Amino acid sequence: MLAKLPTRPGLRRCALAATAALTLVGAGLPTTATANRNAAEGDRPDLSRFYDQKVTWSACDGDGMPRDLQCADLTVPLDYGHPKSGTLDLALARYRATGDKRGSVVLNFGGPGGPGVPELAYGGKEFMDLTDGYDVVSLDPRGVGRSSPVSCGDGADSGLASLDDDSALADPQALLTRLKRVAADCAEHSGPVLPHIGTVDAAHDLDVLRAALGDKKLNYLGFSYGTRLGAVYAARFPDKVGRLVLDGVDTLTEPLTEQGLAGARGQQVALDDFVGWCTKDIACPFGQDPRVARGEVVRLVRSLDEDPVPTDFGDDFSGQDLVGALGQGLYSKELWPLLERALAQLIESGDASGVLSFATGGFALPLPFPLRAAGRGEPSPGALVDEEDIPLDNLPAALMAINCADDPDRPTAAQISADLKRLRAAYDKASPVFGQYRLNEVLMCYGRPRGTDFIRDEVKDLSTPEMLLVGTRGDPATPYRWTVETAKRLGTAAVVLDNKGDGHTGYGSSKCVHRKVDDFLLYGSLPPSGSSCGPDEDDD
Repeated sequence: MLAKLPTRPGLRRCALAATAALTLVGAGLPTTATANRNAAEGDRPDLSRFYDQKVTWSACDGDGMPRDLQCADLTVPLDYGHPKSGTLDLALARYRATGDKRGSVVLNFGGPGGPGVPELAYGGKEFMDLTDGYDVVSLDPRGVGRSSPVSCGDGADSGLASLDDDSALADPQALLTRLKRVAADCAEHSGPVLPHIGTVDAAHDLDVLRAALGDKKLNYLGFSYGTRLGAVYAARFPDKVGRLVLDGVDTLTEPLTEQGLAGARGQQVALDDFVGWCTKDIACPFGQDPRVARGEVVRLVRSLDEDPVPTDFGDDFSGQDLVGALGQGLYSKELWPLLERALAQLIESGDASGVLSFATGGFALPLPFPLRAAGRGEPSPGALVDEEDIPLDNLPAALMAINCADDPDRPTAAQISADLKRLRAAYDKASPVFGQYRLNEVLMCYGRPRGTDFIRDEVKDLSTPEMLLVGTRGDPATPYRWTVETAKRLGTAAVVLDNKGDGHTGYGSSKCVHRKVDDFLLYGSLPPSGSSCGPDEDDD
């Protein structure tokens, strides 16, 4: 699911980027499930040259990089089923252990599509307690950030505007044609990594990383989508599992259509809470009546879809761009004052710069490193790209590509045409604000080959050491019930910590969760399954 969006300002700066507004792009994935299935079914070609490598760390390049952060690269096969067919370099970063080092702990901040290197660079203070025992390591996964980033090209027609009015319901075939064109654009601009971008391959990358770091077992902390990656790793490499923590637990079984509905419902609840909070402030741009204010939000989205406002970045700002911005700002109550001011700026003066900083993952604000579209000299296939050559659409392109690669469901054109009106009604009922946006995301998988069935069929009944699953009751992106369902599916290895707070994931917002996670990773101390953290307290 969506990237970990922490509530502490130090992490929020880069984490927002992993869910950039999907109205700008759509990732077409010409993936085949062959490589994933081969990896899952136990084909074992000679991978010794990858497993025998050692990581060589050095100072990180780039303005503003922390002086105590070290960077490196890791070489992995493009296709694990055919390791001689090409390689990829993955960007790595770490903070070195300051205490008695016992190995490394690898972090994944979610997405899918979130680059780990900038997240660790500019939000690493959150994890400094872990350096008492570990090198704290993260990476840009394959297809993400500097690691062979996927893209749909400059100005690609995402097709996401196709549900902004009723034309798609009247002519579904035109919609499907646009979606196929998006898939072709993404295939053209993404290169050879695209058919091998799914989570099964990324989990194998984690195991190569584990070996290259010199660790016998993988110690791991994954947020949101990172919990899916961690669960797949545990199923693929059960004898290599060390201390695993999954925070903001993703579903392993629900199809994308159901995931989208759950996300729309959760975001609508968070929006209603925000509006209730906002209307208590005399400066709230929607007024002081919560019921009226909720209607004003819907009207604002619709008016911007009909008449987008110009921006300084070329593209006009539409209602669906605003929906993407709202989704970002609602993840944490600490963001609400900023969101309120940005909305007031938009409504009162037509200035979209504030909300644009949410919708584009903060890209309207000064960046720690520059980003621009790729094209000024192509790197060697599989080599790391420079920061300034990361395509502007990489984050949402990778999100859609990975989600579709992990999902085996591919309804036919006839099925989509028959179900579109029903789906549109169901999504609008789930949320009059977020429904269209979330349905658009689901439809972007149309026209892509079927994804792997490994996650849905094989990630269950794990025979691993116990792992900690953190579920947050008020999580708008990964509902608490997914924690319960995933824990049941994973079996007796899963230990559940019930965080009775709000926001997406618990580690960055709850001191209680933070402490219990650190205690497990550092000392192996697990709370009893079913224990809880209160919303505003340090102790149970």
